[in-house]
Amino acid sequence: MSGSVGPLLPADERFDHQIVDTFATVAQTDLGWTEKVCGMACARDGSLQVGFGFGKYTNRDVMDGYGGISQGVAQRTVRASRRLSPDPSSTVIGPLRYEVVEPLRAIRVVLEPNEAQPLAFDVTVRGVVPCFLEEREDWRVPSQYRYQAHQVRYHQAGVAEGWVEVEGERTAITPEAWVGTRDHSWGVRPDVGLPVADLEHPERPPELSVVAIWNPVLLTRDDGSQYALHHYLRRIEIPDLYRDERFQGGVEHPDGTKELFAAHTPEIRFDPVNRRFLGGRFGFTMADGTARPVDVEVVSETGFHLGTGLYHGFDGWHHGSFRGTVHVDGELVADCSTRESAERVHQIRDCVVRVTDPVGGGVGIGNCQTVALGAFPDWGLPTADDSFL
Repeated sequence: MSGSVGPLLPADERFDHQIVDTFATVAQTDLGWTEKVCGMACARDGSLQVGFGFGKYTNRDVMDGYGGISQGVAQRTVRASRRLSPDPSSTVIGPLRYEVVEPLRAIRVVLEPNEAQPLAFDVTVRGVVPCFLEEREDWRVPSQYRYQAHQVRYHQAGVAEGWVEVEGERTAITPEAWVGTRDHSWGVRPDVGLPVADLEHPERPPELSVVAIWNPVLLTRDDGSQYALHHYLRRIEIPDLYRDERFQGGVEHPDGTKELFAAHTPEIRFDPVNRRFLGGRFGFTMADGTARPVDVEVVSETGFHLGTGLYHGFDGWHHGSFRGTVHVDGELVADCSTRESAERVHQIRDCVVRVTDPVGGGVGIGNCQTVALGAFPDWGLPTADDSFL
């Protein structure tokens, strides 16, 4: 008996195959398999930010995406979803479009005028430093028998150009005044689709704490030269029982070289009401043992909450949920900073931060995504009772 082969696609003409199948098929059948892009462009003064993301879920026959803006505490989002087949190579989803302008250097994201929100934009994010691969991310379910996440990702810091229009008012996006960051990942990830109903879902231990910080920044020295900082910290802990900490990052240079961080001691603060990041100091230690402290200041209330882009789910919908041949919706959240709104749109957000790096001589702007679940008394979160994702 002969085995099956996926349908042929135009991409199969290229000399890029990695598995014994066509480009219509990925190497495994896990429904959490995802290829995803996530990025933002923000004004350096924190007055306005554009957020965007695209996800391809081959094993779910879905592609979805979002485009939105954060302006102070207000946030507008347009979401779009479509059936992936019969055109899995297209990165157009309703009014949303993603283009590679120059591989590993520049991408373009377009949100066409639409009926969901009075919002449109055309943004190109161009790297000042090259794309840098992160370490493979793999973590498991509590039993350790299955990967909950098993993916690779690269990121890039740079500048943005184009325009954004909100309620008929157009704002120019210029490289001098705007910064852009982006990432691209692929593999198995959690929170894709609804939780499987007939699996065990252990209760969250009350003493559990989780912290995650992902932070790309573009910095400029007095002489005009530029470089980037990036780090990713993820720690899960149950005191006296379990601790899993992963940390990576470093100083990224335009020539592609990278000076690695070896350790990180955050001295930071959060708002106990909505768990928003309030700034502080990142105490990095370099691979050679020298200290590299950087001061982090939140520029404004602006910061796009990824929850409306379906991260951790939104109003009952999740990444990869099938919504039909084409579906477009969206909303305005007038104040994301209230406790009620924060629980709805979740903690993780592209918080606009200003970073000062005395050792490297640079000052710059970037985004700082954070999640702090549980009690962190030293960081202004004295109790886990009011914790949420």
